Amino acid sequence: MEIGSGPSLRHHPQPSSQIHKVERPPKQNVLTEFQTVIKETFFHDEPLHAFRGKRSRTKFYLVLQAIFPILEWAGSYNLQKFRGDLIAGLTIASLCVPQDIAYARLANLEPQYGLYSSLVPPLIYAFMGSSRDIAIGPVAVVSLLIGTMAQNEIDPKKNALAYRRLVFTATFFAGVTQFALGLFRLGFLIDFLSHAAIVGFMAGAAITIGLQQLKGLLGITNFTKKTDIISAMHSVFGTVHHGWNWQTIVIGLSFLAFLLLTKYIAKKYPKLFWVSAIAPLTCVIVATFCVYITRADKEGVAIVNRIKRGINPSSAHEIYWTGDLFLKGFKIGVVAGLIALTEAIAIARTFAAVKDYNVDGNKEMVAMGTMNIVGSMTSCYVATGSFSRSAVNFMAGCNTAVANIVMSCVVLLTLELITPLFEYTPNAVLASIIIAAVFPLVDIPAAILLWKIDKFDFLACVGAFFGVVFKSVEIGLLIAVAISFAKILLQVTRPRTAVLGRLPGTLVYRNVEQYPNATTVSGIMIIRVDSAIYFSNSNYIRERILRWLSNEEEDLKINSQPRIKFLIIEMSPVTDIDTSGIHSFEELHKTLQNRDVMLVLANPGAIVTEKLHASEFTKKIGEDMIFLTVADAIEMLSPRIKELP
Repeated sequence: MEIGSGPSLRHHPQPSSQIHKVERPPKQNVLTEFQTVIKETFFHDEPLHAFRGKRSRTKFYLVLQAIFPILEWAGSYNLQKFRGDLIAGLTIASLCVPQDIAYARLANLEPQYGLYSSLVPPLIYAFMGSSRDIAIGPVAVVSLLIGTMAQNEIDPKKNALAYRRLVFTATFFAGVTQFALGLFRLGFLIDFLSHAAIVGFMAGAAITIGLQQLKGLLGITNFTKKTDIISAMHSVFGTVHHGWNWQTIVIGLSFLAFLLLTKYIAKKYPKLFWVSAIAPLTCVIVATFCVYITRADKEGVAIVNRIKRGINPSSAHEIYWTGDLFLKGFKIGVVAGLIALTEAIAIARTFAAVKDYNVDGNKEMVAMGTMNIVGSMTSCYVATGSFSRSAVNFMAGCNTAVANIVMSCVVLLTLELITPLFEYTPNAVLASIIIAAVFPLVDIPAAILLWKIDKFDFLACVGAFFGVVFKSVEIGLLIAVAISFAKILLQVTRPRTAVLGRLPGTLVYRNVEQYPNATTVSGIMIIRVDSAIYFSNSNYIRERILRWLSNEEEDLKINSQPRIKFLIIEMSPVTDIDTSGIHSFEELHKTLQNRDVMLVLANPGAIVTEKLHASEFTKKIGEDMIFLTVADAIEMLSPRIKELP
């Protein structure tokens, strides 16, 4: 640190009349302060702004629009927009049908339940959702999460009915969780799962899903129920001599190579996105035909067998409303609901940013919650926004949520007319579809970027990844949340502080570590606190300031320079302070008095100023020791340095 060796800085003199004092803001009563806090926390977007000055009939229509966003654009809908939605809907339907059958297997459910989940939820979302591009249905990660957590409670093979009832119960509570978060405007809670943790969790889930599909890809009959990589590898290599089926391997690897090739083509030539979109259905049709004409199922190739025909039956009576399984369903539902919501909101915001329109997070949560509550009563399991389908939907030129309605209509026709044709579909091709679908979830460039930008974020990513891969999905999720909270606590309890110096030729004061040519002022030390001051960090801030001061005084003593007489705390980054923070400042003031150093505050905000006045701390240090800027403080204090002993 460079210490100014010359006289006090008075190179830019200002008349005293130009130095502005910090004014105390108008005092608010307790009720007004409480209302302000509630508004900024839960209603920062002013949801009732549109209702001001409107007639009762108009307000009623606005309420309907808030509940059903489809009414906002239905009046301007035309044939041209429908043409784009029709093409997009048919395109994503060709992708969703084979994916739904495959994802149902991940959730340990019969294939038709995957199709059910792409029939009812998309219809409800089309009326209640605010995103124009998101495509609704089952997704791999949530399917794995539900399947893993539910089978830990009930064996899906030994007791299929009880297992299915538990899944419907979990779906119901997933919807209730999502609906409640949106209704009570608590969507900010999902932000506690950081982007870094999500990257690691998704990558770990993708690896886990891929490992689970080795059962179908290799034709293994006895496969572990555990999801960790050690157990999966033991099952794979423990059956290499007697459990693998070469016909199944040929089918699986051939179609997996084809799917990956189509993804590469679509990525390199975006206009050919439809090649990748129709590839899964093409694989299913070709593989089913080949197995049927060769009767490979008689050679050990596992097939789907019969898929139940018809639309969703009611399942409201199958939901557990009491007992131990009710609580287990609640636990699974809350976890699955939060993960599904996190993924859907991220997808909706991504495409909204590209098309330059706004997505209301709270409306999205209410829409997601409603569709899953209704879905749980119509034989669906947790549905959410699918990134692969949404990307195809976007590339296909969708204009509104009508694309979801078109997709649902195709799924309806599939359930009523086409499901018998899937009887000879080999499980190996479904496994290859799942592996190809989750492959992009391993985002290596994102992990590299995390390493470059923030090592703690990278740690959160790696922790979540290894937790999922080496233990379980639940443990990985727990690690992701724990590390995210740890980062928040670390940043809150250990805020940054910095010593400031003046940039040459200016009245600007900046961090001397960032700007080595910045010079400090003889006899004055300036420290900036880069955080609000609360009970959780007030003692640390006080100790850190005193440590800065002690280190500076030691350096001055070694160099035989004048001691520090004024300590200026730059408080512009301090957005708030509580009673513990003020108490810590009082202790700091006493300590400085014992060391013959005067405490000075510069640029405290309105809230901080009001609290300092209310606590009478300003009287203790003196009103003349609070300044609007650091430059004003230096201007006034520099002449006094020589007067002090």
